[in-house]
Amino acid sequence: MIGLCPLGEAEVTPLLAARPAGAPFEYVVTANAQHLVLLAEPGGALRQAYDAAWLRLNDGQIGRVLARWATGARFGLAAGSDVTRRLLEQHITARDDLTIIGGAPGLPDALRLRFPIRRIHLHDPPMGYIHDPEAVATAIAFVRAHPSRFVFVTTGAPRSEAFLLRLKQAGGITGTGLAFGSALRFAVDEVSRAPGWMRAIGLEWLFRLGSEPRRLWRRYVIESSPIFLLAWRAWRRAR
Repeated sequence: MIGLCPLGEAEVTPLLAARPAGAPFEYVVTANAQHLVLLAEPGGALRQAYDAAWLRLNDGQIGRVLARWATGARFGLAAGSDVTRRLLEQHITARDDLTIIGGAPGLPDALRLRFPIRRIHLHDPPMGYIHDPEAVATAIAFVRAHPSRFVFVTTGAPRSEAFLLRLKQAGGITGTGLAFGSALRFAVDEVSRAPGWMRAIGLEWLFRLGSEPRRLWRRYVIESSPIFLLAWRAWRRAR
């Protein structure tokens, strides 16, 4: 399954924290059900970005359970939301810079209220920016002008992952890029996390769908549902 990292949240977080801020740019992606469906298209933008990623983490219980059922493969669980909170609470300090691509104007202040980090740089590109060379160049220039220990890209899949690939290809950029979806919104309590028992049994998607139905129904009901067909096909191939 696309070379997912076997490590869990507790092992992945110190691995990320150990990368120096001045290290050559690398990035991390997190595979959820929607991503696994998109990755079934070999020539897609998401597949190219995943192939070039430093780490490919397993973000959800559903993919983990289906992979084990279909092929016997075992992966750790390193949800981007949980890894982000650990980084913010235990590893990112007031001496660090943080750059965010995509997000509401109030996000930096909300982060400063809850965590020790102070130097936060936000650039919100226009809708559809990944298909606009000038908008992509502007976003890359912003990251280059604000070197940071971590660069969060929160513009949605596969745009976030495609942009991180562009950053790596641009050269001369440092730090670690993270495509962790809504992790920063969770960190500042803008969006509520599902109860622990729902996360443990793979029902966080149901909680989120109930919380933001208009924004998420298409992703969860239409775009992610083919994962069950993909798992069934993998099960048949394995036998």
